[in-house]
Amino acid sequence: MLKKVTHIGIAVSNMEEALKFWADGLQSAVKHRETVASQGVNIAFLPIGDVDIELLEPTGPDSPVAKAIKTRGPGVHHVCFEVADLRVAAERLRGLGFEMVTESPTRGAHGKWIQFVHPKSSNGVLIELTEDVPGD
Repeated sequence: MLKKVTHIGIAVSNMEEALKFWADGLQSAVKHRETVASQGVNIAFLPIGDVDIELLEPTGPDSPVAKAIKTRGPGVHHVCFEVADLRVAAERLRGLGFEMVTESPTRGAHGKWIQFVHPKSSNGVLIELTEDVPGD
């Protein structure tokens, strides 16, 4: 089902402060920045080998990332895996009794389809599933 780890999401309170460490300190160039309004975040992707670090800064206090920072503080937010078919993967997990955060996929960074597995189904780790659909 899993093809690869695409990125590790890191919740940050202040993007520019976080970039002082992740970009300047670790000498990793920012390869992409965008705002994902549907998720309430500003993001920056920094490549580290074959996996990206995705910094997530909330755009407002009601953002899921803002709520995570308020509850757990800044730090690792999620791990993202690419799957061959997102809908099939989500249905398979549901069929095994695992809970998804949303009923259906939504658009995330780069316009890709994403869906999250609830952390209570995955040993406390928020898992993001994504499908790379060429031309979509």
